[in-house]
Amino acid sequence: MKKYLQTLLLLLLCVTAANAQKLKGHVYDRKTGEPMVGATVSLDRTKIATTTGLDGSFELKNLSKGSYTVRVSYVLYTTTTQQVEVSKDDNPHLKVYLEESNKQLQEITVSSHGNGSTERTARRIEQQATQVMNIVSGRAIEVSPDLTVANVISRVSGVSVERNTNGDAQYPILRGMDKRYNYTLVNGIKIPSPDNKYRYVPLDIFPSDLLSRLEYYKTLTPNLEGDAVGGVVNLVMKDAPERFEVNANIAGGYSQLLLDRKFMSYDYSSINHKSPYELNGKAYQATQADFGTGTLNYTLKHPSPNVVGSLSLGQRFFNNKLGVLVAGSYQNTYRGSNSVFYNTKVVPTAEYAAVTSRADREYSEQQKRYGVFSKIDYVLDSRNKLSFFNTYVNLTSIQVRDEKSTSFSTDYDPDKGNAQLGYSTRSRFTEQQIYSGTLRGDHKLFNDKLKVQWSAVYSSAENEVPNNTTISLNGVRENFVDRRTYLTNGTSLTHRWERNTDEDKAGYLDLTYTAPIAGVNVDFSAGGLYRDKERTSFYNNYNLTAANPSALYGTDFTNYTQLNFNVTNPAGAVNNSLTNDASEKIGAGYGMFKFTTKTIQVVGGARVEHTDQGYRMLFPQGESRPSGNQTYTDVLPSLTLKYFLSDKHQLHASYFKSINRPGFYELIPGGRIGDEYNERGNPDLKHAVADNYDLRYELFPDASMQLLAGAFYKRITNPIEYSFQADATRGQDTYYVPGNFGTAKNYGLELDFTKFFNKFGVKANYTYTHSRITTPKDTYVTDATTGDTHKISVNQTRPLYGQSEHIANLSFLYKDTKKGWDAQIAGSYTGPRINTVSQFLNNDLWQRGFIQMDASAEKRFKNNLSVFIKAGNLLNSPAKLFLKGTNPENATLKDDNIVANGQTLIRSDYYKQTYLIGVRYKL
Repeated sequence: MKKYLQTLLLLLLCVTAANAQKLKGHVYDRKTGEPMVGATVSLDRTKIATTTGLDGSFELKNLSKGSYTVRVSYVLYTTTTQQVEVSKDDNPHLKVYLEESNKQLQEITVSSHGNGSTERTARRIEQQATQVMNIVSGRAIEVSPDLTVANVISRVSGVSVERNTNGDAQYPILRGMDKRYNYTLVNGIKIPSPDNKYRYVPLDIFPSDLLSRLEYYKTLTPNLEGDAVGGVVNLVMKDAPERFEVNANIAGGYSQLLLDRKFMSYDYSSINHKSPYELNGKAYQATQADFGTGTLNYTLKHPSPNVVGSLSLGQRFFNNKLGVLVAGSYQNTYRGSNSVFYNTKVVPTAEYAAVTSRADREYSEQQKRYGVFSKIDYVLDSRNKLSFFNTYVNLTSIQVRDEKSTSFSTDYDPDKGNAQLGYSTRSRFTEQQIYSGTLRGDHKLFNDKLKVQWSAVYSSAENEVPNNTTISLNGVRENFVDRRTYLTNGTSLTHRWERNTDEDKAGYLDLTYTAPIAGVNVDFSAGGLYRDKERTSFYNNYNLTAANPSALYGTDFTNYTQLNFNVTNPAGAVNNSLTNDASEKIGAGYGMFKFTTKTIQVVGGARVEHTDQGYRMLFPQGESRPSGNQTYTDVLPSLTLKYFLSDKHQLHASYFKSINRPGFYELIPGGRIGDEYNERGNPDLKHAVADNYDLRYELFPDASMQLLAGAFYKRITNPIEYSFQADATRGQDTYYVPGNFGTAKNYGLELDFTKFFNKFGVKANYTYTHSRITTPKDTYVTDATTGDTHKISVNQTRPLYGQSEHIANLSFLYKDTKKGWDAQIAGSYTGPRINTVSQFLNNDLWQRGFIQMDASAEKRFKNNLSVFIKAGNLLNSPAKLFLKGTNPENATLKDDNIVANGQTLIRSDYYKQTYLIGVRYKL
């Protein structure tokens, strides 16, 4: 009997389920037509309710036939009710349009959400923008796995990144154009670079949680500075909200690499930030005691957990006239990498590079990153507004690189377990900081026909590397046991001080006058800027050798402070090309017009930029050109057209001419020793000029979907690339030198797609880039008659440095507004690209293509708290460098398996996974 009752109950449930009905629909903003995400949909006099998904859709389940009142509500919007009849066969698909509750709230909503911090407003800005651009919204940044701006921009179409020794993104490569071909703005103002050599900005210095949104301009208009070929990165910082707002988070985590091995560190607190030369005068003779022992006193231990946190406070006062916002961020992280590096040399009698040694490196790095942003704005009246905002970011890196190398001599036999080893340990403390302060005025005159915006800017960027210490000594391998030994030869110690400062003073002025012409309002704009940049650079190096080299022969060292040294150059090596002063004065003016009809928008004009760039070596060392100056003027026309196929899709076409100026370091002659190779500048280096063409189809059917498909073409005259060149004046030494190489071409295709399906979403983009440049290379030829081998120079055509042919990003998103869940898993692919340009034919060093995968999730609770987790590099994707071609003579490396598929592995860097879990509070 019990079985019959169970069967009957199951049949009743099935019948009930079969008769249960569903009611589906979408909720939209009546003014914009965009889907409303997170609106509440309920049935009166029932407990049935849900929230709309990422595409504004909702679904009410388990309904019986009958009449219902559907109630839809959203914060700051008027609640709407609608009567529906639910039947068995044909239920209506509801479309509900919400209106903002009143005019005052409408203005507040537009002001607070029109800054691109939400996904739908970011898409709207992209659709309405004059430039071809991409935007990452503040909310997307918040829930992403990324902690720095450099990692955030790596998700954007057309962008690949150059990574640092921890595997984190550092410099963006835009549309296959090296990092030198772009510049960075903060709230529309260009900022200087703290880099010790170049003018591009390392984006890993910026914490991502200070941003309201991230913009990438792929084309330029005349009112933008013209020195960008790849594009412009604009960091739009947070703004003051209408009501009191608090956003705080704190999180902790760990790197898997440092769970598997210990972290190597030293005492950096006692570092002298000035060299003995600076402290005691140029006649002072330094001794070992002047350098201290802190940078040689190493410890091995597991580090403390990573800690990151941020806090922002903001509000408007006095009837929204005064806005105040302060935001801060702090990150203290411990990272590292394990690296294997193979040194090579070109064999004159063969078509390959022979591997001469293997170096095993372990990097341990602590990074302290903090930033502060403040903004005060005051609305004087409906036509006048003043703003004052300040940005300060600081990145301090404490790094140890510990290396063991094995030289492959002719008598080396790995089976015997005996070998000559080399050891090198480097302690490097680096502090980079950027400050930018801007006073801005916005005014409307003559019944709003004339708009005036002006800005007065002071910016500075600093880079300091005090007491960079490297100790090298030999070792032995006896019976498969490695020992670091204090030997007679090969023991050395260097202490190095580096410092540079960029200081910018600039003024901006933009005027826009609107006049009706033939029934169409035309905006006529004019303006310009003047920037005075002063740069100082200092470099000092001390070399030390063993004082009693055989005293501790055979000792296995655990502490380098036991060793004694003599200073071989007690006055220091301050007389080098890296000690210099430089300046750059930029004057620019532009004229531009803009008008929009029902079917087309036209923006055109031209920009004129005058450059006066110079340098002065403080210690010229007999150089024939101890000072130099370049002065040139460029006229940069541009034209942008938007053709509106409908209110949902459009064609976007653009042409603009742009330039790329050399960095100061690249112009200054004189050789200097680098970590991997020697370098020198080129005072005859010219600036590059590019013609840029863009065409993009843009589809914005609603806020839940976006499709962008485009093509670009760039023709660069006098592109700046690096090559190895021999210098006869320095004993045939070879240096890595910048030069101009004719004309380069770069073109490609881009596809960007976003689509949300209720609680699920997908973001995908793909970029194909193709480039070509011809540069001279050395190669060896053998005389058929005499058998003699000699070197000749030939031309080789190759891709531009840093350009990957294929770049792709794919992200899967999940959002449940009702239950408070946000989650995503994001993968990116970067194709092979040239990492280092070689002096020799077919010997360029390439980076292999790689896939990186990251994930994040957040759960929100009703008390304004949420818990989040972020995980990076889930696949433990290594960075691998290789040479095209193989060397069958490398018998000593058979066990390393470095030769495969027509390639010879040169370097592998492994970073492993990172984990972070934290709490967020929003009010």
